[in-house]
Amino acid sequence: MVYFSCFHSIMSYGIIFWGNSHHIITIFKIQKRIIRIMTNPNRHDTCCPLFNQLRILPLPSQYIYSLLLFVATNKILFLLNLQIHDINTCHNNNLHLPSTGLTLVRKGVAYSGCKIYNHLPPQIKSISNNVALFKSKLKKFLLRYAFYSVDEYYQENYNDYDW
Repeated sequence: MVYFSCFHSIMSYGIIFWGNSHHIITIFKIQKRIIRIMTNPNRHDTCCPLFNQLRILPLPSQYIYSLLLFVATNKILFLLNLQIHDINTCHNNNLHLPSTGLTLVRKGVAYSGCKIYNHLPPQIKSISNNVALFKSKLKKFLLRYAFYSVDEYYQENYNDYDW
């Protein structure tokens, strides 16, 4: 367990900067291999319940977690939609996504952070001003779903989540 803890610290260092790159797939495979070594499951079993059992976030979920903590602790750096226009919409309290066609900008911390934050369930988004509570609820949420990719996070419907 000590080795995994050390690997986990190294793996999550600066993840908000490299977690959206293609290298995440290789590192995630290594993380799953370590989980399998630690728990010795059947050969063809999925790792998803193992992550939950060990209370460890899969690497893509760790990226989402770190990015959302960055956004929540640095909200002053971001604009809300209601600060951009006066039209009253249901997305007024979402963070404003700048218009861009550049992939480099879309994979950046600010753009990805806003997009992921805007997709959060409203119950978690509403407590983002209380960082300690937000951190706790966010981790519980991410442990429950154990996302294997950011795309999977965007596709999930949170209506069945027990708040």
